[in-house]
Amino acid sequence: MKITKSLCIVIVACSAGHRLPPFDGDIPLGSWGATGAGMTVTETGLHLHIGCTNGDVVGRVPLGAQGEFDVSGSYVLRAYPVAVGPSLPARFTGRLQGNAVTITATVDDTVLHQTVIRGPVTVHYGEEARLGPCPICVRPMGTNTAASQQPAASRPAR
Repeated sequence: MKITKSLCIVIVACSAGHRLPPFDGDIPLGSWGATGAGMTVTETGLHLHIGCTNGDVVGRVPLGAQGEFDVSGSYVLRAYPVAVGPSLPARFTGRLQGNAVTITATVDDTVLHQTVIRGPVTVHYGEEARLGPCPICVRPMGTNTAASQQPAASRPAR
């Protein structure tokens, strides 16, 4: 009987957490976070923070058969406390596994003529980004997540 109870506790603990929206072939819409990293995915793009740097991908990010992705975008290496320098060409690669995305940004630093790699970092769906002194951008981009489709009166207070 003790084994059964222990097994039930493990199953409940493993199933706890944020549930992903129904799979549509792309990285799910919503907020993703971890210590030192945060990612926001909307209908219009992906916005990633790794430490005090950030990058963007325009449009949804399609996933391969194993949850992998490889897309181009742009990245700002000198973003805090004041954004300095141009937005640089970048590749965003990684994989979705369960409710976690592991992502790496490979940046072509055309200013210093070098390749800069940020990551890999693993962010979790529905978790808050904890970036220390570098705040994650709050962008009023539209999403079709369940929370954004609720009438304003039925949304939880923030």
